[in-house]
Amino acid sequence: MLVKKLCLLLCVFFTLSSSAQWYDPQKVNTKLGYKYGEAINEARVKNYTRAMQLLDECIAADTKFVDAYLSKAGVFSEQKKYKQAVEFYRKATELDSVYCVTFLLPISIAYAGNGNFEDALAAINRFLQKPNLNERTIKSADYRKRCYQFAIDYKKTVPATYVFSPQNLGDSINSKQLEYFPSATIDGNTLVFTRRIGHEDFFISEKRNGAWSKAEPLPGNLNTEENEGAQTISQDGRMLIFTGCNMEDGEGSCDLYVSYLTKNGWGERINMGRIINTEYWESQPSLAPDKRTLYFAARDPSGFGGSDLFVSYLQPNGQWGTPRNMGPEVNTSADESCPFIHPDNQTFYFTSNGHPGYGGTDLYFMRKKDDGSWEKPQNLGYPVNTIDDEGSLMIAGDGKTAYYASDGNDSRGGLDLYSFELPEHARPYKTLWVKGNVFDAKTKQGLPSAVELINLASAQTISKVQTDEEGNYLITLPTGKDYAFNVNRRGYLFYSENFSLKTSGSDTTYTINIPLIPIEVNASVVLKNVFFDVNKAELKPESMIELDKVVQLMKDNPTLKIEINGHTDNVGKPADNLTLSNNRSKAVINYFLYKGVAAERLSSKGFGETKPVAENTNEQGRAKNRRTELKVVAK
Repeated sequence: MLVKKLCLLLCVFFTLSSSAQWYDPQKVNTKLGYKYGEAINEARVKNYTRAMQLLDECIAADTKFVDAYLSKAGVFSEQKKYKQAVEFYRKATELDSVYCVTFLLPISIAYAGNGNFEDALAAINRFLQKPNLNERTIKSADYRKRCYQFAIDYKKTVPATYVFSPQNLGDSINSKQLEYFPSATIDGNTLVFTRRIGHEDFFISEKRNGAWSKAEPLPGNLNTEENEGAQTISQDGRMLIFTGCNMEDGEGSCDLYVSYLTKNGWGERINMGRIINTEYWESQPSLAPDKRTLYFAARDPSGFGGSDLFVSYLQPNGQWGTPRNMGPEVNTSADESCPFIHPDNQTFYFTSNGHPGYGGTDLYFMRKKDDGSWEKPQNLGYPVNTIDDEGSLMIAGDGKTAYYASDGNDSRGGLDLYSFELPEHARPYKTLWVKGNVFDAKTKQGLPSAVELINLASAQTISKVQTDEEGNYLITLPTGKDYAFNVNRRGYLFYSENFSLKTSGSDTTYTINIPLIPIEVNASVVLKNVFFDVNKAELKPESMIELDKVVQLMKDNPTLKIEINGHTDNVGKPADNLTLSNNRSKAVINYFLYKGVAAERLSSKGFGETKPVAENTNEQGRAKNRRTELKVVAK
């Protein structure tokens, strides 16, 4: 009913001045016609300033020159100045609404470009009533109609209070050349992007005191006279995967390469090999924060059509696995590209011109479910998406600051890099991080180790990273959940930590240097992810994640014998606390027995409140004293 009313209103608007066509382009003054023709030729070669000047002269000479108004509107549309385009389409229509019916398709596009999707739908509906339209025109108009209807139906997704206000990153980043494909480290202080300087090269900028430094070519030898671009930098800033085209060592037109940061800059490029690269086109990589999952776009004839999105997983042997097509929920018969996985490792963004949207290429996002599968892609909505093509998107760790390339009105030249605030419905989890060094508690030497972050509620592994050879690590911490944090290396007791971020609005980032304790008699470790309710000895379900780690430790070390020690704070009666600690340690032992660990390898003991490790005068100290410890009895 609403659409019908809008159509009626627009029809009234188009017939205000007359009910019959009076304008005849054949009767335009000949000299004026030549000037008009010159303006059209200037517009065709994108000399818009001269075209506008000539069209203004035509209108000044004949204020009823309808085609001049229509052409001026068309030039504004070409420049994506849709507000001005609508203004001049209205002026033309007021002069002769019947003549302008033929132009209702571009008029509808101008309305939609200005965000007036209801007016756009009304205009296209009237256009489709025009007799004798050819099949190609009807197909184009039907496509636009679907886009306008989608926009109207989807309007409720983005609150009316949302303000889309992209900010140019300024002269330190942008230049007269084209800048695109932004990528950044987790701390937001290093920005790497692609700049076209005749060919594509990498540039880098550092944020200092809140301002970006003057962008410089990426140090090292990655930039060549060929095209290098469409890169992803790892969250710790030490690994770069990128696209190289027409390289001597390439498998196809464009391949994926990797480089590692050294003391002398970025090291030599390494082709990622035939498992990843083919004779076809591979590009636009996005590396997950744990460096174990790689997303990219490829044009593989076995796909769904156009460019598809693929994913590859790092295998235990250190090699990348055979890429998998991300499937029909993501890929269409058209083009999907520009994948980006947020540092939360759960929210994924990409572009597509195959899913329902506003027209052209839109931005979409989807979230990972607890079972590791993906939810259905969602459109980011207007005004982030428009009737024009949207390109690559990168979201900072704060979950709300987005970076993208655009040819905005304040562009320094073509595509520039901009930032804007992401609408709430499309935001990933705000993501903090923890970094540090893993080392041998006795020798103090760095230890290459596995670092794992697990969602306590779902038992889903959020991230699993491998430290470098010196034991350095960085792992991201999406807020809104509680996590078990474990560090493992064969021959050592695993390290356990807990991050409770479900209700915390903290901006804290963590530096935790981790001494791993060799497995030897009397060595002990606190199991920080074993949980009990107050004054109870029943294990909470989220404890099983950590206890299963201990079970695996026992399997990996078949002669190992352990003792589980329970401790409490000093709240309550000492005798009750002793009983509670004994019962809790026995509950842990019972779980191990249930999991098949031999009884002769297990023992337990409760100490109540007798061995505090912190003051019992505040809750923070009492929390440290309520603990479950694992002690090595025999190797």
